[in-house]
Amino acid sequence: MTVKEVMVIGAGQMGAGIALVFARSGYEVKLYDADIEALKRGKQYIEKIFEKDVAKGKMEADTKRRALNRLQLVVDLEADPITADFIIEAVVEKLEVKKDVFRRLDELAPAHSLFATNTSSLPITEIAAVTGRAEQFIGMHFMNPVPVMKLVEIIRGLETSDATYQTVQQLTEALGKQDVEVKDFPGFASNRILMPMINEAVYTVFEGVASIEDVDQVMKLGMNHPMGPLQLADFIGLDTCLSIMEILHEGFGDSKYRPCPLLRQYVQAGRLGKKAGKGFYSYTD
Repeated sequence: MTVKEVMVIGAGQMGAGIALVFARSGYEVKLYDADIEALKRGKQYIEKIFEKDVAKGKMEADTKRRALNRLQLVVDLEADPITADFIIEAVVEKLEVKKDVFRRLDELAPAHSLFATNTSSLPITEIAAVTGRAEQFIGMHFMNPVPVMKLVEIIRGLETSDATYQTVQQLTEALGKQDVEVKDFPGFASNRILMPMINEAVYTVFEGVASIEDVDQVMKLGMNHPMGPLQLADFIGLDTCLSIMEILHEGFGDSKYRPCPLLRQYVQAGRLGKKAGKGFYSYTD
């Protein structure tokens, strides 16, 4: 299948980043969000990244202009017929919210449209089942920040067709990304490995083994990680980390995935990380 037009559902950091890489790669892109302010912030984010790329000589000014011209903001899905060949969702990491999004899209999108979810941990097969096109449904998990990170996890649902997988694999290559195919298990590969490490780092602080700063130093200086796990958790969002740990714990029924009480307490206190100004570290400056 040839993809010419892409629609991205959700204009948060992930959605805006996904829209950016598609527009930069020559696709016509429609970025949808019911919140007009979120759309404005998403476009500002895209423009800011493009401006930095031009300033650094990574992009020509004319290339930037053409990429922005390929981007269209949408605040009402029903105002005009959906014409996208490929629709990818990047809304909040809540199963029922994603199901509701795809129920609506299934009614509005043309029959040939392929559906993808950018979920980082939720079951592809279960989300696909609310549509009448499970064979055209797939997981396409971008890493954050999308414009920079090369990896995309591609996750087949039980009914995903080979043709859908091949199209999404080709899209990934066209974006300059590297794909890895993983099975539809909780957390897939990336978060099944990453989140328990972050959770264990939180336990290390919770149990008084080492301070926040020292835990991060151990991983940066001792394991050559570019960022410590607690700082990384702040950038991901502690609420997102907690949600994924809960999905892993419920999905596998194994106590090794039990979220640390301190992580839960931080989320309850509103210390969600960088986006909230405070998590394990303070970002008020």
